[in-house]
Amino acid sequence: MSTDPVLSHLELLESEAVHILREVAGEFEQPVILFSGGKDSILMLHLALKAFAPAAVPFPLLHVDTGHNFPEVLDYRDRTVARHGLRLHVALVQEFIDRGELQERPDRTRNPLQTVPLLAAIDRNGFDAVLGGARRDEEKARAKERIFSLREEFGGWDPRRQRPELWQLYNGRHSPGEHVRVFPLSNWTELDVWQYIRREKIELPAIYYAHEREVFARNGMWLAPGEWGGPEQGERLEKRRVRYRTVGDMSCTGAVESAADTIEKVITEIAASRLSERGATRADDRLSGTAMEDRKRDGYF
Repeated sequence: MSTDPVLSHLELLESEAVHILREVAGEFEQPVILFSGGKDSILMLHLALKAFAPAAVPFPLLHVDTGHNFPEVLDYRDRTVARHGLRLHVALVQEFIDRGELQERPDRTRNPLQTVPLLAAIDRNGFDAVLGGARRDEEKARAKERIFSLREEFGGWDPRRQRPELWQLYNGRHSPGEHVRVFPLSNWTELDVWQYIRREKIELPAIYYAHEREVFARNGMWLAPGEWGGPEQGERLEKRRVRYRTVGDMSCTGAVESAADTIEKVITEIAASRLSERGATRADDRLSGTAMEDRKRDGYF
């Protein structure tokens, strides 16, 4: 009879993610971690710190800053970078708008505008592997991704060029000008993420927990006011007790009404939910039935 210890579900997910991070370190010359200060990128950085301890994380961080971010999240990002002595590259959407390379959308949503600054940062810094925190349970286009996802020389994603990944063997081969997107959290669910955060006692930005906030209703979502342009005429500000399940551009990330002000309550709330966090709270995914896949084909995260 085997005496090998039986790993828990979370230990198996952690082991897989650590293996992927180490594979990237061994296969690529210039990897980078996408880090926004959202919970999935926080989790990925935590796993990277564990994967390479006691050495430093061998990858810099990259944040594509829309200019419409939640202040609490930017504060968390900067504190985390300083605490761990990390290198942070910031690609500013506003700079591309100022130069006329991008145009503000009528709805003021900037999430779809992140692709051009992202690809420019990848090209400028010569990044050949870009680690992202996307998970397959978030959205149907992301469910199609392999863990190592080849991107062509213009950053686009072609589902037909996906490679098999049998027995946890990952193929990072790419031609000059191409790069690979890597998703160590592919097999995690939102509930897994929160249970792991509880186990590891990982700090998150406070907006992930229930708090009172001024919000207004638009298209079935509670949005926060800000310099991005909301609320408009006829949209009334109300004080509600809310929290955020996912964090992105303030103009397209909705809050959910919630009393979950502790991690235990958040886990209970998520376990009972029938909607993914993006399906429930991201207006940019509602632009069309294939919104995410269309953006990914153009080089989005």
